[in-house]
Amino acid sequence: MTEDRDLSLNAVRAFVQVARDNSVTRASKTLGITQSSVSRHLAVLEDYLGARLIERRGRQSQLTDFGRLFADAIGEPLDTILFTAKRMRRNGRKDGNRLVVRTSLATFAYTVLIPNLRDFSKEMGGVTVDVISTLSAPTSTDSFDVLLTRDLTLTEPADRWDIYDEQLVCVGAPDCVAGRGLSALRSTPIIAVTSRPDILPTWLRGVDLKTSDIASGARYDHHYLALPAVTTGQTLLVAPHILVADLIRQGLLEVLSGSRAPSGMQYRAYAVDRSSNSDVARAFCRWLTRLCRKMTGEDTLAK
Repeated sequence: MTEDRDLSLNAVRAFVQVARDNSVTRASKTLGITQSSVSRHLAVLEDYLGARLIERRGRQSQLTDFGRLFADAIGEPLDTILFTAKRMRRNGRKDGNRLVVRTSLATFAYTVLIPNLRDFSKEMGGVTVDVISTLSAPTSTDSFDVLLTRDLTLTEPADRWDIYDEQLVCVGAPDCVAGRGLSALRSTPIIAVTSRPDILPTWLRGVDLKTSDIASGARYDHHYLALPAVTTGQTLLVAPHILVADLIRQGLLEVLSGSRAPSGMQYRAYAVDRSSNSDVARAFCRWLTRLCRKMTGEDTLAK
């Protein structure tokens, strides 16, 4: 029975090409197969659908009304499928000029990783780095070479680098901080970042303060939304030092004296064993470790 068969993707692709070229001959040349193969694909698809798709008039092949509807409906989705499959085809093919980095640290990627990728690419002779941000737990069937995370667990074999032990600091615009100490917390509101609800209570314990010792400010979903607010307003923000290190270096933010405290969290990079570019993946992890040390080691923080 036709309805029990699986749809042939090769037949669909052949039909779409015939529809675009208006010719079986031209379609066969485009696809690199024989005309008889194209004709067989069309016959299989018409049998599956139970309707004629093509009317042949001499060397021309014209779509039937049903064929036109079918071609319009599947042409773009088919292109998406073929492009995505080609883009993600990695097993058995070693593309030494491309690396896929998966991370659960969107703000870290935005503030630290991506602005410096040009240096890594230059160091490695032109490697392209794709960055994928997701909070989902990785699986062994996902396509990536490096996992960069603070909170996700990797269960498959991989080499691990501990790239950053998270340190928290309270920062504000220079005219807001102006050499003030922790006493400023009673009068200057602190922005809350709801995606990291652990940060503020952890930091308060680290500097021996209570919630009643601070003034509460606006709430933002992520640090990358809060950063523009703290650089331009009369507010304070408790954030991982590495996320604000470059803004401190540029003079856009200043650290509140006595506000440094460890969070107990650790940023890790994994180069997965199944990567087709394992050498490049390991080189990336080593480079990222050096970058994090550089980002946090050049600023003098108040103790």
